[in-house]
Amino acid sequence: MACRIARPATAFSEDPSTKDQKRIRDERHLAFIRSLPSIISGAGPCEACHVRYGDPTYRKKTTGKGQKPDDAWAVPMTPEEHRAQHAMSEVQFWNMHRIDPLAVARELYAHTGDREAAVRIIANARKAK
Repeated sequence: MACRIARPATAFSEDPSTKDQKRIRDERHLAFIRSLPSIISGAGPCEACHVRYGDPTYRKKTTGKGQKPDDAWAVPMTPEEHRAQHAMSEVQFWNMHRIDPLAVARELYAHTGDREAAVRIIANARKAK
């Protein structure tokens, strides 16, 4: 006699509530990020670089190569630094620089438009290296 175990549709999903949600876009925030000094070197001009890896601490899900995370998960880096980020494991890149980009991105998003606060956030992240 065969036995069947009932399995809810959400049994193997991390967060079923976000499965079909579109990503949040915020061009104003990305323009603000591009105006800031680099989180790595303090130099500029910068690009808005999205952090793709996930971390449950920040309720941030991982995004694949063909996807971009919400614009709230962006930090400023020079084009060269941005290419280096994509040339290796993203987690290794951030560990090498001893920066938590998700904490910085969250703080920058909370202070969008306040350049003085954003520069202080970036300087503090760079000091922690």
